[in-house]
Amino acid sequence: SSSSSTECGEVQREEGEDSDRYERPVFGSCAKHIWSAAQRLASRSRLVEELVGDLVAVLQERLSESFFPVLQPAIGVGSAFEGWSPCGRDAVYRLLVPLKPPRGHAFRLELGTAAEMMARDARVRVELVCSCTREQLLQNMPCVLHHPEEQELRRRNPAASLLGTLCTGSYLDVQKTAQWFQNLVSSAWEETPQAHRYSMKVLPSSRSCKLQLTNASGKSLFLDIVFGVQQGDSDIFLSSQEETTEAVFTPSTRWAESYAVAEVKFFRHVARQAPHDTSYLKCLQLFAALLVGTGFSTSTFKTVAMHLLNSIPVSSWSRREFLMRLQDLLWYLRGCLDNKRLDHFFFANENMPEDIILPPAFQTAQPLNLFQRLLQDPAAHAKAMREADEL
Repeated sequence: SSSSSTECGEVQREEGEDSDRYERPVFGSCAKHIWSAAQRLASRSRLVEELVGDLVAVLQERLSESFFPVLQPAIGVGSAFEGWSPCGRDAVYRLLVPLKPPRGHAFRLELGTAAEMMARDARVRVELVCSCTREQLLQNMPCVLHHPEEQELRRRNPAASLLGTLCTGSYLDVQKTAQWFQNLVSSAWEETPQAHRYSMKVLPSSRSCKLQLTNASGKSLFLDIVFGVQQGDSDIFLSSQEETTEAVFTPSTRWAESYAVAEVKFFRHVARQAPHDTSYLKCLQLFAALLVGTGFSTSTFKTVAMHLLNSIPVSSWSRREFLMRLQDLLWYLRGCLDNKRLDHFFFANENMPEDIILPPAFQTAQPLNLFQRLLQDPAAHAKAMREADEL
């Protein structure tokens, strides 16, 4: 744990004997590292957002006259952008690039029935739609569906169309979309303003675009660009990134329901209210290090932390109350294990911050138990209880 803790957390250490009195018993040998990570994460996150913003701008210009998905500005998601990455210097900076349909096309989300919502994935059906409007005709923009020349172009050159290139049948294909984006990035990187500072390497990935950016001194940034289709005007997306860590086969036309944008908005909501000495991010960093080698995922512990942050005033997460909050987190986790129930944060939660926009179905849904498998697997439950005791 000492080794993983040293790698995993690094936020700015504040000076003074009072600070030392509360930090030293808790962090031990990794105290000096935990306090410097937040500043490093914040600085690198801003750099990554700028880099990817420039890259997306180049791609938008290239695709402006095409019938391929319209790229929207990238959104930084995940622990690195929430301020508590468990991996320190080796953090992977994940960004979600929303995809909008090009003119003459529509994305229809097939979310399945309520009984299938436990699977939390869906398909994106691509349809041609009529655009025979007076405004488009005046702008010399022929209807993709009805104009004879457009019909002939699709027949002769299906590779120039969204349906012919990025779809399997009528459904947007995750793997084809990832490969298409990777090819675009490879050909466009030299046009970005930062190309002279960083060499770029596309790493293997079937469902996202993983990049390694290396500067002249040999230091690297690791980026994972995923793609998403927004559910209405909400903060919930269908994402190319699989949410599960289990080794299950996912068809390439299935897109995982992602709450990453809503989660990063929640942490920004908390940060706006937090006093300067608030320690909730340090709690997450510390436990992310301790969870290494256990059956608990950082996602599970983040859900626990979000529930507590939504019920305990952020003013009560000061450094002076750090040990009490750690105890609260552990007891909340233990209570969930005793009851074999951890509610999903975004389903049927009546205490949701107003700036987080959820689909109406989320508000009327039944609570979703993230510990459902513990009800069905006594051995897994017993193992989780032992690991909680060790924590």
